[in-house]
Amino acid sequence: MKYDLIDRNLFIKNRKDFMAAMKPNSLAVFNSNDIYPIGADSTMPFQQNRDLFYLSGVDQEESILVLFPDCPKAKHREILFLKETNEHIAVWEGEKLTKEKALEVSGVETVYWLQEWDKIFYELMTQAETIYINTNEHYRANVETETREARFNKAIKEQYPAHSVAKSNPILQRLRSVKDPIELDIMQQACNITEKGFKRVLQFTKPGVMEYEIEAEFMHEFLRNRSKGFAYTPIVASGNNANVLHYVVNNSECKAGDLILLDIGAEYANYSSDMTRTIPVSGRFTDRQKDVYNAVLRVKKEATKMLTPGNLWGPYHEEVGKLMTSELLGLGLLDKADVQNENKDWPAYKKYFMHGTSHHIGLDTHDYGLLHEPMHVNNVFTVEPGIYIPEEGFGIRLEDDVVIQENGEPFNLMRNIPLEVEEIEDWMNR
Repeated sequence: MKYDLIDRNLFIKNRKDFMAAMKPNSLAVFNSNDIYPIGADSTMPFQQNRDLFYLSGVDQEESILVLFPDCPKAKHREILFLKETNEHIAVWEGEKLTKEKALEVSGVETVYWLQEWDKIFYELMTQAETIYINTNEHYRANVETETREARFNKAIKEQYPAHSVAKSNPILQRLRSVKDPIELDIMQQACNITEKGFKRVLQFTKPGVMEYEIEAEFMHEFLRNRSKGFAYTPIVASGNNANVLHYVVNNSECKAGDLILLDIGAEYANYSSDMTRTIPVSGRFTDRQKDVYNAVLRVKKEATKMLTPGNLWGPYHEEVGKLMTSELLGLGLLDKADVQNENKDWPAYKKYFMHGTSHHIGLDTHDYGLLHEPMHVNNVFTVEPGIYIPEEGFGIRLEDDVVIQENGEPFNLMRNIPLEVEEIEDWMNR
């Protein structure tokens, strides 16, 4: 791992909070992700299962966490099972967690090697009545590959059919959506790295550069600041490419007079940042581009103020839609007849702003959070309105990551990243 060691008190607290929500005499199991093959002997870079990481800080493959708060043996109330390391593995793959290092990282005192799994887990199951299995129930999840967790869940139901089965996910959805101060500090670091990348790009961009060159500038800055790289597939969309919401090929030339929509964020210690900015290739916005840009910015500022404790997801987006409708009328993109005759299931503003305004962010870019429950203090949301005008050859989206506060407006983790038209132009013309 490139990042600095995280304070293990975060993971100790997370486990305590999770166990407090478990049923009596139950245990929960969390598995690491697989290393996924590409072909021949090639594999994709390992990415840890976010739930296992959230509860343990363990960031390596073939790892299992068991939580059993009512276990008769006190030493078995928290257990880590790890792949045994040795000198041969250290030479060929690099250092893996020792039992001592695992304790330092996670705060879990009982650590076994995986070869002891079958015997110890059988003993635990004879003492438990319910097992919590971990499934991905994120509202945007679309999983086609059978995960290590899914294989485990299937096997457990076959091997222990008399046990009751419960779900870990609803507990994790609530816990993970409310960030600890340690998590907020990590996310601030991710945003600070994104800031460095963006300021580098503002001074690099000019007519004739390729979108992938801009992507490379970001990646250079991210890596040199202890990030693994992008938190998600980056979007560098110049001209009309910005009107493809998930444009990721990044292979066009950036031409004079065009805008570039940059939807990019650095990860740090497995936590995501998610920034969108729109900048002029030539270093100056045209009057029309500036008008649309400032309309998006006004919606963003007003939408941000609505992210307060107790607010609900649905009404929030309805109110943002009203703000956007007003701005589109002012820009001449809609007229009163468009609004009066709109389909309430697909309002008129959706022609130019067709996606949501906010999503939870944290260990995942689209993080856990139950959308039917009220917003909470220390939820972290993106705010990302946009206006997309294919007939005019550009699209504009602006996005920051903000933390809901007890009182007042959210705290902006991206407050130092240039946003106003004058700031963007000043940085590009230094």
